[in-house]
Amino acid sequence: MAGMDPFEVRMQFLTLLRRLNASQQSIQKVVSYALKFYAQCGEDLWDCVVEECQKGSINNRINILYFLDSLCEASLLAKSHPIALGPGVSPNTSFYVDYVVRDLSTVVEAVVPEGRQGLPNLMSAKQILEDWRSKRVVDPQKVDDVLTTLETRHPSRHSPPLSLPSPLASRPTNLPESLPRHEIFKRIEEDRERHKRLRERRWVQPVSHAPHGYTLPPLASFLPFTGDRDGAEELTIDIEFENEWETTSDWNEDDDDAVGEENDLCYPGEGETPMDMDMD
Repeated sequence: MAGMDPFEVRMQFLTLLRRLNASQQSIQKVVSYALKFYAQCGEDLWDCVVEECQKGSINNRINILYFLDSLCEASLLAKSHPIALGPGVSPNTSFYVDYVVRDLSTVVEAVVPEGRQGLPNLMSAKQILEDWRSKRVVDPQKVDDVLTTLETRHPSRHSPPLSLPSPLASRPTNLPESLPRHEIFKRIEEDRERHKRLRERRWVQPVSHAPHGYTLPPLASFLPFTGDRDGAEELTIDIEFENEWETTSDWNEDDDDAVGEENDLCYPGEGETPMDMDMD
């Protein structure tokens, strides 16, 4: 592959994109190829991604968005070792993340088009975007802008008040966006694979702060939580703490009782003999 010219690289990449499915093996194969040829023709390969997002089937488009999720992760990991991808790679590049940030609206518009055609991809696209926002892979404000646009794609705008019919239910043949039966079954299997992957990733909580004087190779170069006016050494809020904080209930009587019990154990009241720690 090392001797391929840019046209051959592009054609082979298009072939890989069109064969892409929800399995991690398939996704990682395309991710590795994209990073390998980033220095030679990264922008051309990105153009292929945008092109396939706009031309491919609705199922293939969501596969591409999940591929971009893994590509962003791999790009941020590669940022700490740009020399490994060959000469001509700027040490300050975020690789394909820069393209994702630039063309985020275009990609999401293609993955979740207007009308009933885009509804199968709506929830999955929102999950990925919310994951990028919480991990600061992409500027949260930019993600919020795109999510606001997706809110207008709610099924109620294109469907009766009743819930949408099952994908396996019979559909009018005059709907151009109706999926063939084999595509519906394929989509169900791939959705299972994707949801399994999302559940696995929720267990991995990135921490964005390292102690002063100690540099860790980053798991991913997430955007900091600190504001523009924060000092360089100020502690940032890590995502795991933020998640726990959001799910913790308000202080109540049970908490008072628990604190009282702990206090009695540590500081026994008057007239009680402290626990004897003597071992004789």
